[in-house]
Amino acid sequence: MYLAKVYVTYKESILDPKGEAVHDALHRLGYTNVDSVELGKYFEIKLIAGKQPVEAEVDEMCDRLLANVNMESYRYEITEMEA
Repeated sequence: MYLAKVYVTYKESILDPKGEAVHDALHRLGYTNVDSVELGKYFEIKLIAGKQPVEAEVDEMCDRLLANVNMESYRYEITEMEA
């Protein structure tokens, strides 16, 4: 069994309005040393090895559902879990 940790964030060229709102709120609370905030999505997916390599399957999941590839980028870590 494998555990895939997937991180999805906006591409640099895309405005992150929620991140900007959190940034502004932190400044209002006195945390003026905060330069920027980016919000994203995080997924933990447990997979059983199948016909397709795990990396290829996670890539496909990200491209088809987990990330909007026009606006977001993703990265992932895959670790083998003990049975």
